[in-house]
Amino acid sequence: MSAQRTTSLTKWLSLIALALAALTLTAPAWPDDNAAALKDKYDTLTPELNSNVFQRPIHLDSEESDNTLKGDIYAVVNYPFATVNTAFNDPKQGPANWCEVLILHLNTKYCRAITGSNGAIISMNVGKKTEQELPDTFRVQFNYRSVATTPTYFQVDLSAAKGPLSTKDYRIMLEAVDIGKGRTFLHLTYSYGFGMAGRLAMKTYLATIGSAKVGFTKAPDGDYIGGVRGLVERNTMRYYLAIDAYLGSLAVPADKRVDQRFATWFDATEQYPRQLHELDRSEYLQMKKNEYQRQQTPQ
Repeated sequence: MSAQRTTSLTKWLSLIALALAALTLTAPAWPDDNAAALKDKYDTLTPELNSNVFQRPIHLDSEESDNTLKGDIYAVVNYPFATVNTAFNDPKQGPANWCEVLILHLNTKYCRAITGSNGAIISMNVGKKTEQELPDTFRVQFNYRSVATTPTYFQVDLSAAKGPLSTKDYRIMLEAVDIGKGRTFLHLTYSYGFGMAGRLAMKTYLATIGSAKVGFTKAPDGDYIGGVRGLVERNTMRYYLAIDAYLGSLAVPADKRVDQRFATWFDATEQYPRQLHELDRSEYLQMKKNEYQRQQTPQ
């Protein structure tokens, strides 16, 4: 090889090395950017978090497009960042802990964390708001991924390509930042897409048993919104209350945590009866006791 060609090759390789070095140096910076953005969001929302209709430090948004729905909740929780991070972002225990959260939701009939070829999978069955046999429910497989972790920030994603009735692209994203004094600021996103069958199923539900159900956002006429935005707002709130109930249970002895989580979640939903009431307390607690017992065995 000529000296000129050798020099050119050396320069080319050097440029590649510099580019890779730049990527290596800059790639880890984005969690810090996200942490800063989340702290800015906290600063912006602080007045509303301190005084709002929810009577707790939360803010809720929702979006509807032609084929997607998304709900976002921002909230302050009175738990240290390390506690929240360990609960939901730990590579070993995080997936199983998420199942402890997800089973609180009325529509979750079963949840179990398993190890797949590409990492942790959260295998969840969803169905009606009443008791069902598992063969009558739909299974959704969430991939669990810890996206970012720093000493004061984390982001974890649960994503599923397919859901029931042509729904798709499910995502549950939780990010959190330390705001000091033993408190953590959370951002929860719940979203999914849908095709024709999913749209028809939602329209049928909203035109029949779901016709009187509403969300939390006020409509121009002064009442709460209904429809599919109301639907995604209700479920986003249910998932947030499940996260909060799980965190609250960590302070009690291990053998009492499950019962406390169910009781806390139900009582929290009853603070918003128009949006979230579905079952009597005894019905919910008995159903969840049975479902949780079933969950302990691989299905």
